[in-house]
Amino acid sequence: MKSGEKYSYKREAILQCIRQTNTHPSADWIYNQLKERIPDLSLGTVYRNLAQFKAKGQILSLGVVGGIERFDGRVDPHVHFCCDCCGAIVDLPTFDMPTELCRKVAEALEAEVSQCSLTFTGLCRKCASEHKKFV
Repeated sequence: MKSGEKYSYKREAILQCIRQTNTHPSADWIYNQLKERIPDLSLGTVYRNLAQFKAKGQILSLGVVGGIERFDGRVDPHVHFCCDCCGAIVDLPTFDMPTELCRKVAEALEAEVSQCSLTFTGLCRKCASEHKKFV
């Protein structure tokens, strides 16, 4: 928390909830995880805090998957795989970010590349197996 910012146990709980899971949660998932422990928590509070965390670079938005925005508590550069069928998002820690590609893009555009996101999409093992049953 930055100096001058008033402490909020709800804000802290929301941030910890995101950082302590690797499920790449939605706002609804976070709300449902915390609602029993914080009965006066509202979904609006979750959304407002997620927007603040994104703006401050404390979390990442992975975009919309299956019509629902998903978040990541890991802000270091890393690679993801997203299942087109079930919406599962998985970190791929053994793959490096394409720093050479970022450099080439910066050179080609004569620009500064400040961020790169790499997400593979397809069918996870479970969904691919189910898909084969119906083909």
